[in-house]
Amino acid sequence: MKNFALIGAAGYIAPRHMKAIKDTGNDLVAALDINDSVGIIDSHFPDADFFTEFERFDRHVDKLRRAKSDKKVDYIAIASPNYLHDSHMRFALRSGTDAICEKPLVLNPWNIDGLQEIERDTGHKVNTILQLRLHPSIIALRDKVQNGPKDRKYEVDLTYITSRGHWYLQSWKGDAKKSGGIATNIGVHFYDMLHFVFGDLQQNVVHHSSDTKAAGYLEYTQARVRWFLSIDINDVPADVRAAGQRTFRSITCEGEDIEFSGGFTDLHTRSYEEILKGNGFGLEENRVAIDTVSHIREAQSQGLTGDYHPFLKKVLV
Repeated sequence: MKNFALIGAAGYIAPRHMKAIKDTGNDLVAALDINDSVGIIDSHFPDADFFTEFERFDRHVDKLRRAKSDKKVDYIAIASPNYLHDSHMRFALRSGTDAICEKPLVLNPWNIDGLQEIERDTGHKVNTILQLRLHPSIIALRDKVQNGPKDRKYEVDLTYITSRGHWYLQSWKGDAKKSGGIATNIGVHFYDMLHFVFGDLQQNVVHHSSDTKAAGYLEYTQARVRWFLSIDINDVPADVRAAGQRTFRSITCEGEDIEFSGGFTDLHTRSYEEILKGNGFGLEENRVAIDTVSHIREAQSQGLTGDYHPFLKKVLV
């Protein structure tokens, strides 16, 4: 059995990490969050020590390490705000543990280089949650592409609208310096999936970028992709809204729907299973996706030019 600590225990994604730790037969011995709304811990690990101050958490993890306690931490899971991931991974490695970090791994590609240096210095490893690489539908699509003609470029449309209330822009997620912006915060694992399935990124065009939505065109070795991301409920198709749905998620490849909506909540457990077997996705696997979102953040928007996503016309007319 391995011992885990968790940074960001009050966040949206933290319960999936707790469940994954429990499902894989391991123990959460310590958790940290500046917010104390963490009653969910009782459902999984009621005996875990909890801290609201990083300094006390740091001292506790170090004490367990130095005392060679049976509670010594083996892994630190990181589900904190995006801009803190880099610092918290560094802390994990320097504390003599491996790290398991949520997406996005970091906000900028040069942060990956720094983390690789610390991996070499400490002998410990950063593992990342790239859950779509484990989704059966995505694996099936990748197999289809890899077993098909190598010179074929598939036509792909990616549409992801996950409406959020007014709170979103008032939180750290609405601050691009902290979240990386909409494409980074809700899009990065899709860009990783596209690279995983269709190969190297060859072109990255941004048609629109705002606080609540973004759209563009990506070309990979074997795909041309029009993409649209939004947190604005007004972008959800009218018929979907009429049915009471606030989310619209669609990937089409050559006009055929790729069904990947189900199974999301179990993918963290699958990720942990692979990490514990030594098969986790490391720093370098993240580079293309982080390069992608970093470019999107800095690029000039082109508007309704070139091969843009059809949803964008409703936004910019």
